[in-house]
Amino acid sequence: MGETRDTKEPPGGTDGYRERASRVAGAVLWARTVRLPARPVLPDGCTDLIWSGGRLLVAGPDTGPQSVAGMPPGSTFVGLRFAPGQGPAVFGVPARELRDRRVPLADLWPAGRVRELTERLAAAGEPGGAAAVGRLLEETAAARLREGAGDDGRTAAVAAELGRGRPVAEVARAVALSERQLHRLSLDAFGYGPKTLARVLRLVRALDLARSGMPCAQVAARAGYADQAHLAREVKSLAGAPMGVLLAPG
Repeated sequence: MGETRDTKEPPGGTDGYRERASRVAGAVLWARTVRLPARPVLPDGCTDLIWSGGRLLVAGPDTGPQSVAGMPPGSTFVGLRFAPGQGPAVFGVPARELRDRRVPLADLWPAGRVRELTERLAAAGEPGGAAAVGRLLEETAAARLREGAGDDGRTAAVAAELGRGRPVAEVARAVALSERQLHRLSLDAFGYGPKTLARVLRLVRALDLARSGMPCAQVAARAGYADQAHLAREVKSLAGAPMGVLLAPG
């Protein structure tokens, strides 16, 4: 797959960013205009379908911060961010093949299908802007999900239980899998093993709490860290910067 640089953007940065719940269950529709300084994109366990500059790109699940330093100010993006485990049914490849990557959608789907969608997005965006583009992304993703074989709910259950902080062994028992089977399922569905996914989801939870103004000691306790020092180590390891830097106004 040919790789190309692009981004997905969780809330909380300094760039012009807005989002809403998608009509695709579990997904989030977002739009972004790059401003300076542009903060790195942080791991969130998700995959995204992105429209920018007349191109369709896929952002895979990240294991660390992704720099956006090379993007010109004023660059605009519209994206559909899928819930953890949802992306493979849309893109047709295991999530592990997209981990830490930004790739053209044409590397994953037939070229003719991507060309047709690109033309429709370009036409929709001229009069309708981001809203029209977003609706078309949602329609496309919903159609792909209907075409798929469906899911027995196990993937969503794994993500939900790991997101609540349950130990991997307990989650495996809850979904009637061995730990080895759970690891294989997690790599294909989420791009990470279950322990890494649990760390990423805990980071997302901690950042959400911290952005609400909650003191770090309380964030550590609520998010499931052993103590504040453990929180600090994990934030630095996964996000590449201390919590104070991540929360500082631009």
